Amino acid sequence: MRFHIVTLFPEFFREALSCGLMGKAVESGLVEFSFINPRDFAVDRHRTVDDRPYGGGPGMVMMLGPLRDALSGIERPGPMVLLTPGGEPLSQAMAARLAEGPDVTLICGRYEGIDARLAELFPLVPVSVGDFVLNGGEAAALCLVEAVARLVPGFMGKDESAHEESFSSGLLEYPQYTRPEVFEGLAVPDMLLSGNHARIAAWRREKGLEATLARRPELLPEAGLSARDVEFLRGKKGPGLGRNLYVALVHGPVLDRHGKIGTVSLTNLDVHDIARVSRSYGLGGYFVVTPLDDQRALAEKLTGHWTRGPGRAANPDRAEALALVRIRRGLDEAVEDIAGERGMRPFVVVTSARTEGAGEFTGFARLREQLATRPVLLVLGTGSGLAPEVMCRADGFLPPIRPFDAYNHLSVRSAAAILVDRLLADVY
Repeated sequence: MRFHIVTLFPEFFREALSCGLMGKAVESGLVEFSFINPRDFAVDRHRTVDDRPYGGGPGMVMMLGPLRDALSGIERPGPMVLLTPGGEPLSQAMAARLAEGPDVTLICGRYEGIDARLAELFPLVPVSVGDFVLNGGEAAALCLVEAVARLVPGFMGKDESAHEESFSSGLLEYPQYTRPEVFEGLAVPDMLLSGNHARIAAWRREKGLEATLARRPELLPEAGLSARDVEFLRGKKGPGLGRNLYVALVHGPVLDRHGKIGTVSLTNLDVHDIARVSRSYGLGGYFVVTPLDDQRALAEKLTGHWTRGPGRAANPDRAEALALVRIRRGLDEAVEDIAGERGMRPFVVVTSARTEGAGEFTGFARLREQLATRPVLLVLGTGSGLAPEVMCRADGFLPPIRPFDAYNHLSVRSAAAILVDRLLADVY
């Protein structure tokens, strides 16, 4: 396999590519490298490859001319990969796809980046090795080279080595041990000494599942889990972040379709379905908020039927969900309830079908950070959205479910399920 590396610093790679298995692969001809320096294609005596950015701003931008000529001179470039923080994340699956071809070209940017028109001249594949910024693409290119080259048949010596490591099965790798059997009081697990290869394989699978659940749970949905795997994980899953999340469904003050402030009646389906969502995701509680006495009495009668009356025996699962419901006159009461039981005021985040009155939106990642350290109250509105007096008291805002779509009229119970899943997503 041939790697064509376009870089201003070819010397960056020399030592790294001569070490270990990579060095042996180069010596045997299994892997080849060519380095193309854009400076060799500069047209002035200073070998200039960068210039100031149009529109102003700090730093310099790599020029098109030297890069175009550098890339045009590669006879068989294969996929042209541009290493950039804004690219598609490098994954094991991507590395496997690149390893299938005889050639790949890696373009290492420097300075503030590359003139964007290069992507209009060549079929570039933007790739990122992580959500961080490097001085240039060279270090990222080394990561990609190792990930791809080791999948070339013959590189690893025993090809099965590459198939038993992290991500090859969609999971993180199980822990490995070697001699001595006991080191400073720390022993190798008995299972690995048993000689029972079927049980060892099962133990390794379980350890991989545990490691992935603990450190990279977002990988699990795509890991091809079996029914046995799911059952194993169910027994390992802790309470998660859900215990810190509370939901409040506000029936007043809310807006009607004409923008007037008022109160709407609660519905049986909203109470039931959001309670079931709350129980399914292990939430701390679900507040039904209405200032109307008759509506609170109705809610008490409805929940009482399932938690204390005939419904409890008829459907214990429904009773378990409805037990999470708390009926309150106003949002302040819900906030006080949470502060009293958790010892701190919750972070109040609101979402509404309307964006009027919302400040800068809080992303789901930032809200998960809040959930990791404190209770969060997710406030949902009925009618045509929350009134301004509720919106202005929020600590954060989530955008509507479909913020860029003209039609944004999901039921509140559908919105609640989607938002909770985006925040907690079961194993995750």
